[in-house]
Amino acid sequence: MTYKKTLTLLAIISLGIGLSAFMPKEGQPATQEYRAKNLKVLPKDISKEELDDVMDGFKVALGVKCGHCHAPRKDDASKLDFASDDKIEKEIARKMMKMTAKINKKYFHRVDEEGIMANISCMTCHNGKVSPETIAIQK
Repeated sequence: MTYKKTLTLLAIISLGIGLSAFMPKEGQPATQEYRAKNLKVLPKDISKEELDDVMDGFKVALGVKCGHCHAPRKDDASKLDFASDDKIEKEIARKMMKMTAKINKKYFHRVDEEGIMANISCMTCHNGKVSPETIAIQK
């Protein structure tokens, strides 16, 4: 399975931008082709629905809202600038996506008898929390 397909599968399975986040701006036709901006890990041709699924997955896996990773817009702080890299959490998310894809590619590339690929996702470690819980092992 290619890196791009692995990332997309990982994103869809594991991974919130609300529907209004990419609504056409005033003066733009509603039929204008959708293009997410500043994608560095996810496929550049990801559909709006797939991207929404990925972001919804992040929200659930980490128990956060969009503003956890996305900075407010400079012209209107009540809205988010989804393309901005102003928040370190967004870069951390990118690194975690790469790490997860690398682990899945190396260790979880088998498909079971039902055609389901077992893999890890954000939820595997985070379990709905921003920071994964560390469990001390007693000797």
